[in-house]
Amino acid sequence: MKRVFLIVLDSVGIGEMPDAADYGDAGSNTIKAASTSSYFSMPNMRKLGFFNIDGVEIGEKEAAPTGAVARMTEVSKGKDTTIGHWEIAGVISPKPLPTYPNGFPQEIIEEFSKKTGRGVLCNKPYSGTDVIRDYGEEHLKTGDLIVYTSADSVFQVAAHEDIVPVEKLYEYCQIARDMLRGEHGVGRVIARPFTGTPGNFTRTTRRHDFSLQPPKVTMLDQLSGAGFDVLSVGKIIDIFAEKGITEYVRTTGNEDGINKTLDYMKKDFNGLCFTNLVDYDMLYGHRNDVEGYAKALTYFDERLPELLAAMDEEDVLMITADHGCDPSTPSTDHSREYTPLVMYGAPVRAGENFGTRKSFSDIAATILSYFDLTPECAGEAIPVFKK
Repeated sequence: MKRVFLIVLDSVGIGEMPDAADYGDAGSNTIKAASTSSYFSMPNMRKLGFFNIDGVEIGEKEAAPTGAVARMTEVSKGKDTTIGHWEIAGVISPKPLPTYPNGFPQEIIEEFSKKTGRGVLCNKPYSGTDVIRDYGEEHLKTGDLIVYTSADSVFQVAAHEDIVPVEKLYEYCQIARDMLRGEHGVGRVIARPFTGTPGNFTRTTRRHDFSLQPPKVTMLDQLSGAGFDVLSVGKIIDIFAEKGITEYVRTTGNEDGINKTLDYMKKDFNGLCFTNLVDYDMLYGHRNDVEGYAKALTYFDERLPELLAAMDEEDVLMITADHGCDPSTPSTDHSREYTPLVMYGAPVRAGENFGTRKSFSDIAATILSYFDLTPECAGEAIPVFKK
């Protein structure tokens, strides 16, 4: 049996791409920003070769890396979670998904209100923590839903769990998902439940994403179609709208995501385990929390030896990211950055640096090549495996 463990460190970009200025992200460098914190320490990732990746200037290079590395370029038009993960899985998006810097058109809000039977508050781009602070009390009084967006292609619905039970909130979000197609086909409709009292509202871990299905064949489709297991840890199941996935577990954060990945490492399966660790983006990048971001990276590095020790002889570990979210810039949005790729395992040619790749989709082609499948999606396989 062969197994690949693909872990996405959500938003851990490694420096601005040449077109970053077109996205308002000139100068962004998520990993460099985090490395300025005294809490930053990643000696285990350094041993694998992470510090040797092109453009990564955060510490001493490793003389003899135990893994192989590359710098990944996003060619899709966008910098959000959906487009980044789709490209990792072999789907390049030539057009950006729609965004709403002035809020959603009134006809959409009216239709959503009519179908849910509830009024709508806000309808603006907003920080998720700020929006419940500013509209939460009115929501408690009226029962109206808090609808907001961001720089990403998202339609977010926040509601207090005592006013709108979580399952009902999911039902409302499915209504929005069914509405938002075609011209208004946002990448994700996101349920954002919260609890607490005015002045002390807190978002809960029962967030749920309702994504568009990828428009083309992905590596997940190919693997599951060929009889391989495709296991999802965290929000992967939501990002791909369940398409191509054979089994999934949800997570409450990075610690839970690492633990559940380790649980899968103890089980027999033949195929891919695809994990998203979301805290970097959700808790720290969007909140411009450099110290928290650094602590989260250090925590992953501290847990990395457990992951390496749990690998079997035919296992391959790949660590990458889907975009940037520099916590040190004035912006709280994602940033257009290169991403890392670190590869490790007995089948991997250790010490190799494969330079700057043309597309995130090279990850999909590389994984498919390991399972002796010819890619039906975008990407060029990295020659990382021993013959």
